[in-house]
Amino acid sequence: MQVEYDVAIKSEECESFKEEIMDFADLFCPKEQVLYVLKDKLTEAIFCECHVPAGELIKNCTIDVPLDPDDQSDYRANRELVEDSSAYAQMKLDAKGGRIFSNIVAEYNMEFDEEHPLKIIGGQHRINAILEALEQGVDEYHGIKVYFNLNMDQRLDVQLISNTNIAVSADLLDRMLETVKGPELRNWCHEVGLLNKESDFADKKQRGECITVREARTFIINYYLGCEIVDFDKEKTDGIIAKTGGNDEQWDNIKEEHPELWEDRKLKCAGEAFAKLANKQRNFFSEDGQKPSREYADKAFNYAIIAAWAFVAGTLSKNEVRCKRHYELPDHSKKDPLNAEALATARHKSDPENYRGLGTRTDAKERGRLIELFYLQAEDGKGITKGLINLALSKYFAKQANLEVQKVEKKVRK
Repeated sequence: MQVEYDVAIKSEECESFKEEIMDFADLFCPKEQVLYVLKDKLTEAIFCECHVPAGELIKNCTIDVPLDPDDQSDYRANRELVEDSSAYAQMKLDAKGGRIFSNIVAEYNMEFDEEHPLKIIGGQHRINAILEALEQGVDEYHGIKVYFNLNMDQRLDVQLISNTNIAVSADLLDRMLETVKGPELRNWCHEVGLLNKESDFADKKQRGECITVREARTFIINYYLGCEIVDFDKEKTDGIIAKTGGNDEQWDNIKEEHPELWEDRKLKCAGEAFAKLANKQRNFFSEDGQKPSREYADKAFNYAIIAAWAFVAGTLSKNEVRCKRHYELPDHSKKDPLNAEALATARHKSDPENYRGLGTRTDAKERGRLIELFYLQAEDGKGITKGLINLALSKYFAKQANLEVQKVEKKVRK
């Protein structure tokens, strides 16, 4: 096997991974007589592209790949396999018919899981299709792009590129980026009960599934935004929803402004109380098949409700009595704590005809109205009722009018 190196690769670099490349070639027996080793000039990652037989590929690869094998080895960067996809079903049929696949992205790495030195980063569906075909005696050569000696930043870059090519969800990108930053957010969610122990964030927001990174960030950001409120009746109170699919400056700012975040006892209490609320909401409808259970059961995880509940928790964090009433909403509810049926019928005269009730949208107006509702509920802690919802709507629009008056007055008096 002859190896030729990109002119961008320095001689000392060649020596650092030459042995690995030759070991790879000996193990996988690529069809190419000459292996061209290239450098990605953007990240300086070293890779080669070649074709290897299915037998050697399947025997020596794994799709169970952590993004951070040293510190977070139990958590994966790849999305879940979409078993019921028609495209995937066709892919498996094609493989059994002798289809040769390409663009499988992998890292050759012997530092962990030595029995499977080839870690599949992009193309797990193709790998599974190749496996099923191999079990029926179909052993074709398949094209792979193999990286060597990746550091953490390079590994993340390759993961992002590979998953972007398959139109991965923004939630998976969020999970990957958060994993690289460290396990703190996931550990916090485990501790307060928003994630079951050992489970990871969902790679796509779906009813009945684990929460997403975006939902967890939204909760924490709004808690701290609520803490900044001095005069609730005279300030803008609509919260925000965390960004998704990339870096979120607001999230980064919150962590910088609150270095004590992960040990903040009041924040943990808020997280535990919200987890209790969400669990009771789900459990109520799981026991009653007569109601639209799935939509109502997951009502707590509407982005606007997450943001509003956390915002009010932060606002009331200095008021022990009212904060206690806010947190005890599940304890004093005769029905589901959010009274999803009453929310579904809530409507203001300004709402469009296709409005399906409070807690079905996620815009600033929806968040603001829910914040008014949770804030009002904490006054006496008697639960959410139709009357309270109507009062919250009225208070929201009264506040908006007052804020507009303040804005105009400020301009006039300049």
